[in-house]
Amino acid sequence: MNRLELHNDSGGCQNNPGQEMASVLGIAKADGRVVAIDYKKIESTIVRIAQELNISVDMNLLMYEVSKNIYDKVSSKDLERALIMAAVAFIERDPAYNRLAAGLFLQKIYKEVIGKSLRGVNLSYAYKAAFIEGIKKGVSVGKLDQKLLDFPLEALADALVIERDSFFKYTGVQTLYERYFLKAEKKLYELPQAFWMRVAMGLSINEKDKLSSTVKFYTLFSTMRYIPSTPTLFHAGTTKAQLSSCYLNYVGDELEHIFKCYKDNALLSKWSGGIGTDWTALRATGAMVKTLGMSSQGLIPFLKIANDVTAAISRSGSRRGATAVYLEVWHLDYEDYLDLRKNTGDERRRAHDMNTVSWIPDLFMKRVEQGGSWTLFSPDEVPDLHEIYGRKFEAAYEAYERKAAKGEMKYFKIISATQLWRKMLSRIFETGHPWMTFKDACNIRSPQDHTGVIHSSNLCTEITLNTSREETAVCNIGSISLEKHVSDDGVFDEALLVDTIMTAVQVLDNVIDLNFYPTIEAHNSNKKHRPVGLGIMGLQDVLYKMAMNFDDEKAAEFIDRLMETISYHAIRTSALLAKERGAYESFKGSKWDRGIFPVDTIALYEYERGEAIDINRISRLDWQPVKDLVKEHGMRNSNLMAIAPTATISGISGCVPSIEPIYKNMYVKANMSGEFTIVNEYLVDDLKKLGLWNQDMLDQIKYFDGSIQMIESIPAHLRSKYREAFEIEPEVLLRLTALRGKWIDQSQSHNIFMKGASGKRLHEVYMAAWKMGLKTTYYLRTLGASQIEKSTLDAGKFGFTQKRSYEKIETVAEKVETAVAQALVEKGA
Repeated sequence: MNRLELHNDSGGCQNNPGQEMASVLGIAKADGRVVAIDYKKIESTIVRIAQELNISVDMNLLMYEVSKNIYDKVSSKDLERALIMAAVAFIERDPAYNRLAAGLFLQKIYKEVIGKSLRGVNLSYAYKAAFIEGIKKGVSVGKLDQKLLDFPLEALADALVIERDSFFKYTGVQTLYERYFLKAEKKLYELPQAFWMRVAMGLSINEKDKLSSTVKFYTLFSTMRYIPSTPTLFHAGTTKAQLSSCYLNYVGDELEHIFKCYKDNALLSKWSGGIGTDWTALRATGAMVKTLGMSSQGLIPFLKIANDVTAAISRSGSRRGATAVYLEVWHLDYEDYLDLRKNTGDERRRAHDMNTVSWIPDLFMKRVEQGGSWTLFSPDEVPDLHEIYGRKFEAAYEAYERKAAKGEMKYFKIISATQLWRKMLSRIFETGHPWMTFKDACNIRSPQDHTGVIHSSNLCTEITLNTSREETAVCNIGSISLEKHVSDDGVFDEALLVDTIMTAVQVLDNVIDLNFYPTIEAHNSNKKHRPVGLGIMGLQDVLYKMAMNFDDEKAAEFIDRLMETISYHAIRTSALLAKERGAYESFKGSKWDRGIFPVDTIALYEYERGEAIDINRISRLDWQPVKDLVKEHGMRNSNLMAIAPTATISGISGCVPSIEPIYKNMYVKANMSGEFTIVNEYLVDDLKKLGLWNQDMLDQIKYFDGSIQMIESIPAHLRSKYREAFEIEPEVLLRLTALRGKWIDQSQSHNIFMKGASGKRLHEVYMAAWKMGLKTTYYLRTLGASQIEKSTLDAGKFGFTQKRSYEKIETVAEKVETAVAQALVEKGA
């Protein structure tokens, strides 16, 4: 919709409710007076916002909804909320109401911060004054860094572009209001553009030209071309600027170090960090504790404590603590580890509040393919296995197996690799855990193979950095919103993308020097290696705008080319920063130093694995100038790229998260204000162009839980375009991740979407992920066959029980094991 239309088709409301109710309903003022509700004033507010946003709304429909949710002597705040929620109620009918709801919510924020009615107020003047006053207020109450007062506040106030508030959708502005905007004594004092500017200031503290850098960063954030991660948004410019997202640490096999790591994790969680902890070094159940002359209770009791530490700590007081624990699949306690997330069994050996992850060497996957045996060891007898990978690991592991066969090992267990694999698949289907990540791909392709070993990934499986007793790996992340680089007519602006990349890498590098580090190990690691993780989000939005489907070959080519462009300019920018600021401390001897870039490491991995990886090596850019630049000046950052899930910041930006297809074309969004239904606005727009968008179409989409594949009135090309995540074959998405992975030095949070519960398919999908050389996978998302009843739909028209034409779901995990076993038999394993 591109114009304002105040319809009179009220959908059941024939009269203006204000005409009937103004004489009987009043509004209670703060001073105790009760005055009649001024419906004309409410209407004028809606008209003004709709005109500013250039959208069409149905006035009578909105006013009728408002009238249902107010009462006599309603407070001003409740009336304001009723108006916002009236717009929210119709988001499912038209995306215009999403923008209207955001506009109404912004009015609430303006009034709350500015402190008075906006009628007759020069908003631009008041907004800028509130920004300056907010910075001073934040410093005076001890929330903001005193250094922010050194910035030219008047000039920064003049640089605010208030019109960019209109970029927000309802969920985005509501999320910022509830969780991100600064408050003092429970009173809000930060407006949306002031928020972006404060974050930009906080990231420019060490810049020589503070005004220029701040405005450059502010422009990047406020246009939402790039958004930093949540900890950076939370803490930039504050007195405790913990700006990092991810921590990876290593637990040693001594009681003192185990309990030190509990404390470290509590501190990291307190300051918003998501944590990935490597527990493989701990000796197994039954192994001897020499100082006591008794047998160890093994790993599981310590993980139970780690689980409770996670549950006890909230991140920055606003998010639950979040931890992932990693274990190599040769650990003697691994079978018990698989059961940590089960809802049955001894609760003393369960951990429901943390995520578990398997760290899998290639040798295990080969044994599964071959139908061979697998030996579980206690780390105290095989301490080197955790510190080596590739061919060295295979040689050492097989040597230990020979020693075990000769009776020269005390603690081991020989099992069938395929049986263990079946149990792994059944547990991930049943409990969602442990996730599967691949040790050799992470290490062999790491640019930092000269300084240590990657023992795990992070909470979201996209960060792959070395860890040790002395170094807790840290990664600072943020994501490019790709959708903001595509014009309305579907043209991708590569020049704008390059500008975004260059500024984003500078922002990420600044975080390292400005950051507050909760532990000395985190400080030492981050200053020495300076890794960052530049990611992307909104890939689905780009494909919609450019008329490409996820499973089109042209989409694969575009994604390959896009990621090469991002990699090229991220690496180039880091080299230019090294020229200006110096290379990172451990650069000498790195793959960068040896002229080996991410795409070059695929060949190294093929050699170590001993088999080909079926991913093309096509390159479209001339990489030699970048390699020359790195050779001459080094790199500012040991690692540069990692694609995170972006769940929250994509909501702020208003795009589909990360690299994923849209999860549902229609879904219910829940927040602190309640629940409301959102429909894919790209789909709505295409249906409008064909004259197909109406209440009947909305009901049909509801009936099919968002899927449009069974709605024959929708043309086939649109049904292909708007396939949901579960309607695209998992291998298609894996291949796209493998293509992106050519260019990325870290990893990607790749959720696996699978319909039904076919054990054979589960086996095929995870085996494909390994075959394609993926470093990590994230959640397994499975879709059941049945639907919930739709109480709001006409049962006579749609029926009482709705089912999609999906295969019958098997709900017992053991059936998955059986199916996987059959698949392996068919392959001759």
